[in-house]
Amino acid sequence: MKTDDTHPYSDNPLTSINQEEEPSKRGNLKIFFGMSSGVGKTYSMLQAAHMDLSKGVDVVIGFIEPHDRSETKALLKEFEIIPSRKIHQEEITIEEMDLDAIISRHPYLVLVDELAHANAEGSRHAKRYQDIQELLDNGINVYTTLNIQHLESRNDTIAQITGVTVSDTIPDEIFEKADDVELIDVTPNVLLDRLAEGKVYAAPQSKEAVQNFFRKGNITALREMSLRLVADRVDKQLKSYMQEKHIEGPWKSGLHLLVLVGPSTSSAKLIRWAKNLSYTMGADLVALHVENTQVLNESQQEQLAKNIDLARKFGAEVIITSGDDLVSTTLDVARRENISHIIIGKSGKQSFFSSLFSRDNFVNRLLKESGEKSG
Repeated sequence: MKTDDTHPYSDNPLTSINQEEEPSKRGNLKIFFGMSSGVGKTYSMLQAAHMDLSKGVDVVIGFIEPHDRSETKALLKEFEIIPSRKIHQEEITIEEMDLDAIISRHPYLVLVDELAHANAEGSRHAKRYQDIQELLDNGINVYTTLNIQHLESRNDTIAQITGVTVSDTIPDEIFEKADDVELIDVTPNVLLDRLAEGKVYAAPQSKEAVQNFFRKGNITALREMSLRLVADRVDKQLKSYMQEKHIEGPWKSGLHLLVLVGPSTSSAKLIRWAKNLSYTMGADLVALHVENTQVLNESQQEQLAKNIDLARKFGAEVIITSGDDLVSTTLDVARRENISHIIIGKSGKQSFFSSLFSRDNFVNRLLKESGEKSG
């Protein structure tokens, strides 16, 4: 599965930029992202670079680990390869990317495998992602690869699922600020077949890997996490684009729930129900509180604070705004946040909107004024 069918150098303004005219422009980062080793990230990266090469783009190999895979080695033949830097440690020699040589060569695009790699002692930076940051700062575009278990925020969860703790991680900020992320996805069965055929590791290693990290249940969980993570990233980009262009939502781009939060105990129950519903639907959840002229007593203020805190604990995005008209304010927020479903509770003595107008009137106005865009 690919999250972006548009090749970054096909219609990208990047291709028309003259490096000599804008030497200070920061480079673009594209990450080929997957659930684990063996899904084809490096191969896909090389294929994309071949397309760039055929269009006359200045592409070089900064560092690629072919893992003795014949298909990967075959793709390397047409590229200029920057020789690696050799670091001698005791009785072994370690090869690392030559950062200075790449900066001196200053290609338009450089391929650097394994974003989360830890550099050998004696390197300028401890981590490869820091090397890549320096390349980007020098105006060089970078293609790189990453597995989900190397993201800091996912590291502990994946260790619990697989029983394997990965030591080399990158800050999530690197992933989030990447210009492009392309998900390289295969089914668990295809990945297991590749392991069995020795296309990922040598035969003894493959057997051990399947018995430990690459069990089918583990792969399925990692795949789901990868799919959700990339989908969330695309959704945030869409929301930012809509806000930047002042486009009213909702767009049909996934499920986004909004729950109204008030100062009642029933509101807490509604938040719990909305959270369960969002999990079942695989949807994002926004909790909205609209301040108005209604004066809350001390007990209501305390309950409202508890409800808002509960929504935050459940991972909802909390929005607190003000408005005299609850319906129009709610719909304004819903359109801005690309909400597909609005969740409200039953009217009661302490209902959030009972002091403004009846529930039936609220629902009727909400349906009428949301129009066809309500989803």
